[in-house]
Amino acid sequence: MKFDAIGVVVADMKRTLEFYRLLGLDFPEGAETEGHVEAQLPGGIRLMFDTEELVRSYVDDFTPPSRPGPIGFAFLCDSPADVDAAVETLVSHGYEAALPPFDAFWGQRYATVHDPDGNGVDLFAWLADRED
Repeated sequence: MKFDAIGVVVADMKRTLEFYRLLGLDFPEGAETEGHVEAQLPGGIRLMFDTEELVRSYVDDFTPPSRPGPIGFAFLCDSPADVDAAVETLVSHGYEAALPPFDAFWGQRYATVHDPDGNGVDLFAWLADRED
């Protein structure tokens, strides 16, 4: 058995793809109108989005979870300044900064932005050089 993909149900595919493209993920052109879309992630894992409408086509009593979403993602940025810039870009496109950038006691520049479905997306960078 091999872990292969992460699947997320979304209310608005267009808005979801806009958000994650701003974070550097690559989705096919025209995917905004599809019910199922995938992006290949580093390490070979796929991130898959399915619309609520698509899921309802095979799960009759599907009810989306209440918001904010129960899933969290984390993106490692190249520098603390890149955390600030990413948050600024997302906020300028109308997304909510749930936790504005700050220098965390654990040694990271850290922020959280909500994706269109309310899932927390953490953006972080190490404040000092370190070995990973």
